[in-house]
Amino acid sequence: MTSGEAARIARFCIGSLVGGIVLAGLAAPVASAAPDCSPATVEATKETVGQQAQAYMDSHPDGNKVLLTAALQPRPQAEATLRAYATSNPQEYAAFKQILAPLGTLQQQCGVQVVPAQFQWAFEQFIGG
Repeated sequence: MTSGEAARIARFCIGSLVGGIVLAGLAAPVASAAPDCSPATVEATKETVGQQAQAYMDSHPDGNKVLLTAALQPRPQAEATLRAYATSNPQEYAAFKQILAPLGTLQQQCGVQVVPAQFQWAFEQFIGG
């Protein structure tokens, strides 16, 4: 074998190795992206989000009052109340939406109902569906 042939074989082997690593890297995120929909994970996520949401509402009494008010209103009025608060308080809305987002992700990826059915409309209104 000549030195030229050896160099070509070495480049081919290195190229194959690098290509394999790249393909493995591309495939790995897809494999790890599968959601964990076990009952334990669903419950842990609900618990964590609930605690974070409660802590946030405790530190934002005006937002808490709006949510409690909306919960007692007829649906069209509640929708308007939530929309008005979100419009006038975009930073709070964005922060609370971020806290609640894992619930939407669970519902979409795992096909489970984690928001009580009677509040699903409000969740979709607030989170954006």
